[in-house]
Amino acid sequence: MPKAKYDTIYRDLKEKIETECFSYQELLPSEHTLVQEYGCSRNTVRRALAELASDGYVQPMQGKGVRNIFQPITQTSFTVGGIESFLESALRNHQKPRTKILQFAELETGEKISRRTGFPLGTQLFYLQRLRYLDDVPLILDHNYFLKELMPGLTPEIAEHSIYEYLEQTLGFTITTSKRTMTVERVTQVDETYLDMNDYNCMAVITSQTFNADGIQFEYTQSRHRPDHFQFQDVAVRKKPG
Repeated sequence: MPKAKYDTIYRDLKEKIETECFSYQELLPSEHTLVQEYGCSRNTVRRALAELASDGYVQPMQGKGVRNIFQPITQTSFTVGGIESFLESALRNHQKPRTKILQFAELETGEKISRRTGFPLGTQLFYLQRLRYLDDVPLILDHNYFLKELMPGLTPEIAEHSIYEYLEQTLGFTITTSKRTMTVERVTQVDETYLDMNDYNCMAVITSQTFNADGIQFEYTQSRHRPDHFQFQDVAVRKKPG
C-alpha cells in the first residue's frame, strides 16, 4: 500500500484528535465511512489506525470500533517507544524549536569513551554538544557521538537543523532501533552553565544507542532534560500469560 496515502490519513486523523474534533472516549467514524471519506482501500485505513494506536491516540475495540483515548498534557511529551528527532518532537508538541551548537569536534575513541558509548576502540567519531531551546527557553543539553564513516559530510549547519533528516532524506539512511536507559541524575556544572535550571538540582537523562538497518551502531547520545518541562510516554499492551 502506498505510504503517502496512509500517512496522509494518519496525520489528518491525528490532527482532528489533537484539536478535539473527536472528543475523549468518542468512537471514530467506522472503517467503511473512512474508506469513503478518504477514497482509499480498507487496508490503507487500517494501517493509519494502527499507527494511531501505536502512538497511543486510539484503542481498537473488537466489534465496537476505534475509540479516541488521547488527552492533552501540559508538559512536553517525548516518546519512549518510538524514535523521534528533537525537531519532530517539538513540532508534534506545537512548540518552537531551536538548536545551538556548543561543540563540534572529531575524535578517536579511547578506553573511557569506548566503555561509555559502546563504540570499539579506535573508532573515528563526531562529538557534538547541542543546546536545545523550546519556545526560546534552554531546556535540553545533548551530548552526541556519531560514527564518522557513515556520515562524512556532517557539518555544524546540518547538526543545527536535524541530523536525522539529513541521514534519511539526503543519505538515504534507514534508522531502525534504539536501546535506551532513563535515569535521574544530579545537575552538573555544565548543565548549570547552559540550561535555565530554575532552582532544580536534578536532570531527567535519556541515554541511547541507535542502530541502522545493517545492525551497525551509528549514534550514542546522552540527552539531559530539565525535569519539570517533560513527560516521557509509551504505550504498553498486556499479553495474555502463556
